[in-house]
Amino acid sequence: MNVETMKPQSLPPLNNAKLFPGLTIVVGIPSSGRRDIISAVVPNLAQQGRKPDQLVICTPASDDVDMATLANLPFPVRLVKSERGLCRQRNAIIDAVPNADIILFLDDDFLLAATYIAELEKLFLRNPDVDVTTGTVLADGATGPGISVDEGLAVLRDAHAPAENLSIRETYSGYGCNMAVRMSTVHICRLRFDEGLPFYGWLEDVDFSRAVSRFGRVVVSPHLLGVHLGTKTGRMSGLRLGYSQIANPIYLVGKRSMSWHHAIAQMIRNLASNVARVWRPEPWVDRQGRLKGNVLAISDFLRGRLSPQNIRSMD
Repeated sequence: MNVETMKPQSLPPLNNAKLFPGLTIVVGIPSSGRRDIISAVVPNLAQQGRKPDQLVICTPASDDVDMATLANLPFPVRLVKSERGLCRQRNAIIDAVPNADIILFLDDDFLLAATYIAELEKLFLRNPDVDVTTGTVLADGATGPGISVDEGLAVLRDAHAPAENLSIRETYSGYGCNMAVRMSTVHICRLRFDEGLPFYGWLEDVDFSRAVSRFGRVVVSPHLLGVHLGTKTGRMSGLRLGYSQIANPIYLVGKRSMSWHHAIAQMIRNLASNVARVWRPEPWVDRQGRLKGNVLAISDFLRGRLSPQNIRSMD
C-alpha cells in the first residue's frame, strides 16, 4: 500500500496534542475512476462547523484524484493507494489511521449538512455503547437517475433542522454511503471489511454492521443529515451486480452475518425488480445485465459453485 500525503507539514499527531478536545474524527472516502465527482463534492467538507481531523481518500491510482482542487481545505488530506475493491480500500483507510477514534466512511458522492460532524461527535461522546451510526439521507440518487451537485446542495439548504428531542434508534445496518465507526471496537475485536466481497462489495455494509453489532449498538440518527447523489459513472457492470445480488446474500448467510429471512427478502426483491423492468428498463440501469447475472448466480448455486469471487472473471 502506497501513501501520498498532501501538506505534510500541517499534519497534527492524532489523539495527542489535538487542537481541541473531543474525539479524533477521520473522514475516509474510497473511490475509483471518479476524479470529477471528487473534485466537485469533497471541497464541501470545508463547510463543516466541526472540521474533520483528517480526510483520507483511497484510490487505485494517483490520477483518480485531482489533489490541486483539495489544496486549500482547512484540514490535512491524504491519498492512499490500494488495489480496487470497496472492502479492500476501506481496510486500507483503517490501516492508514490507526489512532483515529472515529472513521466516517463516505461515498465520494455524498454531501453532508454543515452540522454533520459536530452532531456525530456529540453522538459518540454521549453514547459509549454505540459502535456504528449512519445518518438520515434526505435524498438518494442511487434509487433513480442520480442527483446533481447543485440539486444536492439545494436539498441541504432547504432542509429543516430536526427537533432536539428526536433520538437515535436501532437499525439492522449502517448505510455504507455514510457510516461512522468507533475504531476502538474495530481494533480490539479485529474487525475488517470482508475482502471476499470484491469490487463494489454489494452488502458489505450489512456484513460489517452485523459483525460490529455483537459488541455494540448500530444506530441511525435524525441529526446526521446528508444527500447521496447516486452518481452513475464508475459503477460495477450490470452483469456483475446481478450476480452479486444473489451470491453475496447467500455468502453472508453462510458466515452468519445475515439471516435467511433477510437474505431471501433481499434476493426476491432484486430478482423481481429485474424481471419486471427488463422489457422497459430505466435508462440508467442495465436490467438485462442484472437479470442475466441473477440467473447465472442461481445456476451456480444449484451446481454448488456459487461464490462472490466469481464476478472477477466476468466482463
